[in-house]
Amino acid sequence: MTTDQPGSGSVVRRILLGSQLRRLRESKGVSREDAGYSIRASESKISRMELGRVSFKERDVADLLTLYGVTDQSDRDALLALAREANVAGWWHSYGDVLPGWFQTYVGLEESASHILTFEVQFIHGLLQTDDYARAVVRLGQPNASDDEVERRVDLRMRRQKILTGERPPHLVVVQDEAALRRPFGGPEVMRGQLRRLLELSEHPDVSLQVVPFEFGGHAAECGAFTMLRFPESDLPDVVYLEQLTSALYLDKRDEVAQYARLMDRLRTEGLTQAGTRDLLRTILRET
Repeated sequence: MTTDQPGSGSVVRRILLGSQLRRLRESKGVSREDAGYSIRASESKISRMELGRVSFKERDVADLLTLYGVTDQSDRDALLALAREANVAGWWHSYGDVLPGWFQTYVGLEESASHILTFEVQFIHGLLQTDDYARAVVRLGQPNASDDEVERRVDLRMRRQKILTGERPPHLVVVQDEAALRRPFGGPEVMRGQLRRLLELSEHPDVSLQVVPFEFGGHAAECGAFTMLRFPESDLPDVVYLEQLTSALYLDKRDEVAQYARLMDRLRTEGLTQAGTRDLLRTILRET
C-alpha cells in the first residue's frame, strides 16, 4: 500500500497484524487467556491486540509467534516488521490536543481506504467542506473553544482533505440529505462558497456526490449518518463508522456491514443522479 505520509497506514497495519495473530492463535487452539499469560498480560489485552486497538511490543509479538508455532524466520521477520510499522505515528497524532483518541482511529482508516461511502444529514461531509464552513461548524460544536483551538480543528479538517489530491485518492461516494444544503452555517456568503465548492468537487473523477431531495419525502437511513470504509488489502474487512457525541462505534462484523452496504445502495437509488444533484446545487445557490 502506498501512502503519502509516514505512518498514515499504521492503524490499518495494526488491524492486519491483529487479525493474523488471531488466526494463528485459533489455528493452534490457544485461548486468549493462555495467550495473555504467555506475554504477562490479560485476556482483554489479547482481545484489544487482535482488534488492532492497541500498539504492539515486538517482544510480545515474538513471544506469541513462538507460542503459536511460527518458527520460519522469514515469516517471523515479516510479522515483526509489520509490528514496527504499526507503531509509527501518523501525521494526525500532532493534532492530539484537539483530536480525541476514538477519532484518531478513524482518520488513520480514512487515510488508507480505497473507497469511502458516506451518508450525511446535518452537515456537509468533512472532506468536502470549505475552511469557512468548517470554521462555522466547529464554533457551533465547540462554543467555548479559543480562536486558536478552532483554527487547529479547521486545519486538521483541511489536512484530511489532501487524500483527494494524493497519488492514490480513494473513491469518495457522498449521499447528502438536502437538509445540509439548506442549513446556513456561517451565513449566506459562507454557504454560497460551500455550494460552489460542492459543484466543483462533483466534477472530480474520484468523487460521486448525490443529494436526497426533500421532494422525495423520507429516506431509508432512519439510523442517521454513517460512513463505510473499504480497503485494498484483502485481509482487511470493510468497516462502518458511527460517530457519537463522546465516542464512536467501529463495526466490522460481516452481517452488520452487509446491512449498511444494502442501505447505502438504497440511498444511492433514492438520491438524485450526479447531474440532477448539480442542477439542485445551482438552484439552491441562486436562492441563497
